[in-house]
Amino acid sequence: MLAYLVYEKQQKLKIMMKMQGLKDVPYWMISYAYFFVLSVVYMTCFVIFGYFIGLNFFRLNNYGIQFVFFFVYINLQIAFAFFVASFFSSVKIATVIGYIYVFGSGLLGAFLFLFFIEDKTFSGIWVLVMEIVPGFSLYRGLYELGQYAFAGSATGSSGMMWGNLKDPVNGMCDILIIMTVEWALLLVLAFYLDQMSSVGGSVRNPLLLFRSSQKKHAPLLHKSSSAQQDSKVIVNMEKEDVAQERRLVEQLLMDRNANEAVICDNLRKMYPGRDGNPDKLAVRGLSLALPKGQCFGMLGPNGAGKTSFISMMVGLTRPTSGTAYAHGMDITMDMDDIYTNMGLCPQHDLLWETLTGKEHLFFYARLKNLKGAALVKAVDDSLKSVNLFHGGVGDKQVGMYSGGMKRRLSVAISLIGDPKVVYMDEPSTGLDPASRNNLWNIVKEAKRNCAIVLTTHSMEEAEVLCDRLGIFVDGEFQCIGNPKELKARYGGAYIFTVTTSPEQESEVDQLVRRLSPSANKIYNLSGTQKFELPKQEVRIADVFRAVEMAKSRFSIHAWGLVDTTLEDVFIKVAKGAEVFNDVA
Repeated sequence: MLAYLVYEKQQKLKIMMKMQGLKDVPYWMISYAYFFVLSVVYMTCFVIFGYFIGLNFFRLNNYGIQFVFFFVYINLQIAFAFFVASFFSSVKIATVIGYIYVFGSGLLGAFLFLFFIEDKTFSGIWVLVMEIVPGFSLYRGLYELGQYAFAGSATGSSGMMWGNLKDPVNGMCDILIIMTVEWALLLVLAFYLDQMSSVGGSVRNPLLLFRSSQKKHAPLLHKSSSAQQDSKVIVNMEKEDVAQERRLVEQLLMDRNANEAVICDNLRKMYPGRDGNPDKLAVRGLSLALPKGQCFGMLGPNGAGKTSFISMMVGLTRPTSGTAYAHGMDITMDMDDIYTNMGLCPQHDLLWETLTGKEHLFFYARLKNLKGAALVKAVDDSLKSVNLFHGGVGDKQVGMYSGGMKRRLSVAISLIGDPKVVYMDEPSTGLDPASRNNLWNIVKEAKRNCAIVLTTHSMEEAEVLCDRLGIFVDGEFQCIGNPKELKARYGGAYIFTVTTSPEQESEVDQLVRRLSPSANKIYNLSGTQKFELPKQEVRIADVFRAVEMAKSRFSIHAWGLVDTTLEDVFIKVAKGAEVFNDVA
């Protein structure tokens, strides 16, 4: 049980289930019932086997007492497993500790605890204290049943009966009381600890556990004067397009009829410093408005804060300040309700290796309240859309899937049930070109009925799928706009690439300076140089003519002239932001 519970936590399967709409109470009830049924079946077989081979332990003791004892212990064992699982995130460590506990409590019970029980001079209070440990309480109960069965066998009478519970030397009654109370306490504590941690492991406000259920309202529509002043200061330091997005968010927050799919209001995430390092500000006051039917792409270098932003939006971590709304529901208060209308394709596939692709989709579709014929149709359509239907692929265990097949299944899971908001973290990673193009078509079709937030390192994917893009550097947007706008805004230059031998790089520099005195070298590696040529200074024909003339003076291995690409825009904006931050 302990290994199973920790496995779901380690593999982030519990997180994935919760993000797809599984509530905490049903998860606990189903898991508890599963372990309870397994334990009851095991103990029933164990008792029946012992009875038929003639063990007096099972034949002479009252069956009702045996039933109550094993029933209470089974429940205590399950509650204890849930409680202990709260402290582990590694299956290996949990398994080792579990075996140490089982064998340790067994050995200590057989030698030390048995000695204390039979030693009449040893304080009975301390025996009761030791029996708080579930392993010792189990040993004491088995000891009492064994003693009465042995005495009954020797005298030809019965073993422990209900009347024997009143015997002064019989500890069974105390054991049943201790185990029952401990069962209830451990179950409550385990649930409380689970609620105190968000799905990502960050501590939640303890008072929120007891917050009474309320009808969800629209977002808070009024900002304090200090918040407005902070916004004005931020706007003055931002690029115009980013500042305009912030003003749009403020207007939407004041509009009670606003129906944006996602509104991020000055989101900030600060990670505390460790080992003497300063605090890390991962997200710096992000504001964003995303309507239904739009795919918004986030581009940024590693460590820019994209993952921190997504983690806040899907409930993995809580914002340090600010908040966001998904269809009017606050991510700091209403994540359980948001999950029922949210889809997620994580960067790394979170799947059960022993389940089939179809079983995954059936499970998550049921969490989205699909039933009957609609459920079957949704699963079949999802498998067909990602090319996992034909040839019985959907009926194979996921452990037999290739990396690309697992990725396609993750995309299908994120879109099943028609969620209103979908987060996709590099969805095309590991896909071949044909599968990638098919995936793009799926996303284009899906965004008609929802809003999609996409993170990717593929500029081609961003141009094909995204209606708007935001380049994210050092925790904040540097620019926002559609791909054409960004290329027009930052791409007033041709990209001229020349490859020669390293000894002739100076010749290339002179060639470029003659073409455009304002040219900017943006790349130089082993003879390959890349320049930005302002469009107002050069004509394409002049470049061709200059290259042909240069070929007569030195060897040019390769050259090219292209208009600004989205990748060039990304590199230019990212480098500019890094230089600004270094100076600041």
